[in-house]
Amino acid sequence: MSIGMERPFGQAAASADHGAGDGVHGGGAAYTQDVTRTTSHRIGAHGLDDADVAPRLLRLDSALADLAATIRASGMEHVSILDRDDDIAAAEAALARLSRGARTIIFFGTGGSGLGGQTLAQLAGWNIPGGADEAQRKRPRTRFYDNLDPVTLAGMLDTLDLATSRFVVISKSGGTAETLSQMVATLAALREAGLEPRIGEMFLAVSDPVKPGARNVLRQLCGELGIPVLDHPPGIGGRFSALSVVGLLPAMARGLDGRAVRRGARAVIAPLIATGSPGAGFASRYAPAIGAATAVALAEARGIKVNVMMPYTDRLQRFGAWYVQLWAESLGKGGKGTTPLACLGPVDQHSQLQLFMDGPREHFITLVTVPTAGTGPVLPPDLAARAGLGFLGGRRVGDLVSAQSEAVADALTQAGRPVRIIRLERLDEHGLGALMMHMMLETILAGRLLGVDPFDQPAVELAKVLTRERLA
Repeated sequence: MSIGMERPFGQAAASADHGAGDGVHGGGAAYTQDVTRTTSHRIGAHGLDDADVAPRLLRLDSALADLAATIRASGMEHVSILDRDDDIAAAEAALARLSRGARTIIFFGTGGSGLGGQTLAQLAGWNIPGGADEAQRKRPRTRFYDNLDPVTLAGMLDTLDLATSRFVVISKSGGTAETLSQMVATLAALREAGLEPRIGEMFLAVSDPVKPGARNVLRQLCGELGIPVLDHPPGIGGRFSALSVVGLLPAMARGLDGRAVRRGARAVIAPLIATGSPGAGFASRYAPAIGAATAVALAEARGIKVNVMMPYTDRLQRFGAWYVQLWAESLGKGGKGTTPLACLGPVDQHSQLQLFMDGPREHFITLVTVPTAGTGPVLPPDLAARAGLGFLGGRRVGDLVSAQSEAVADALTQAGRPVRIIRLERLDEHGLGALMMHMMLETILAGRLLGVDPFDQPAVELAKVLTRERLA
C-alpha cells in the first residue's frame, strides 16, 4: 500500500462518480479534501511520512469492510435512516400544524439535540428575520435555547409574545434536566398568561419511543398535555442525530430541503457499499478514512493533539460547535482522544492565528472553504483608495475572504504547521449533508484506530447522576 511522494496520501486521483480519496464528486456534490500539507515533504520534520499513515490506513481497510457489512445488513441506523422518507413527511406535517398562526418557533434541546439542528438551520440564516424570497419572509422566526441560563430563560419568557410563539422540545432520553426545566418554565408562563387550553397546539416534542420497563418523562408529560411527539431514532445517539428529524426539523423550519441533506450524506456512503466489500487499499482512497488516519497519526506520532476546525463563512459557525461535541464526546475516553477547537475565518485570524503559527506545535488546522470569490458588495475604487485599500478597488468583499483563506493555508504551511483544506463546491443542503456525514465517519473511524467506542459517553452520564444527587 504505497502512498509515497509520487502521490502523497490524500491526493488520490479524483473520480467524478464515487468519492475518491480527496472528496466526493458528481451529482452536483460536494467537497474535496487536501491533506498533503500535513506531509513531511510539505512542512518538514513535523509532518507525516508514509510510515506514519500507511499502517493506520491498512487497519481501516478492515474497519471499513466491517462497517460496510453492517450497513448492508441495515445494522447501523445512522446510515439506514438516509433511505427513509416517512419520518421527514411526518415532521413536515407536524411542523405545518405547529406553524399555524406562529411568528416565532423556539427550539429547546441541548448538546446533540440542539447543535445538529442549529448547524443545518444556519445554512438559511437562523435568527435573521425575513430572507431573500417572499416565502422566507413569511416563515416564523427560529430561535434556539440550548444552554440553560436562568437570566436568559427569564428574559425570553418576559419579552416573548407567547400567544404567537411555538415550542419544540427535543430530548432523546426524555429525561434531560436542562431541557425539561426550560419546558416546565414555559408551561408555567403560558398558564399564567391564560394560554393553558392551547398548550397542545403550541408544543411539539421529539424523543425516543417508550422502552419496556423504562420511563420517558417527556413523553408522559406530553401525553398528559395533548402534545404531539415525533420519534427520535432509538439506535442513534444525540451527537449523531443531525440527519434525523432532530436536525432536519429546524432545517425545514427555515425552508431547507431535508431530503437534499440526506442525499448529500448518502453520496459519502455510496462508494463504501457500492460493490460488496470495499477491499484492500480502499481506505487510502476514501476521504473519511484519510481524515481519520491523518488526525490520529498526527496525535500519536507527532504529539499534535488539538484539532482546529476553521470554516470561512458565517453560515458554518455552528458547524464548528457541532464538530467539537462530535469529536470530543465520541473520542475522549480512557485517556485517549484529542481536543477539538472551533474557530471562524477570517475573524480568528485576528485572535488565534498567532498561536497556531508561532505557538507550541500542537495544532492540526482544518480550513473549510466555500466559493466566495466574485460575491458580496463591490468596493468602489475611489472609496477603497481613500480607505487605504487601493488593491481592493473594484473587487468584491468575497474576493478578500477567498484570498485570505488561501493565504492562511500557505502561511501555515510555510511555518511547518499541518493543515487540511476541505473545499465545498457550494454551500447548500447537499454539500452540508456530505460534510457532516464525512465528519461522522471520520470520528467513528478515528475511534477504531484509538481503540475507543465512539458511541457512548460514560463520564457524561456520571455527571448527570451526581447532579441529581446534589439536588435530591
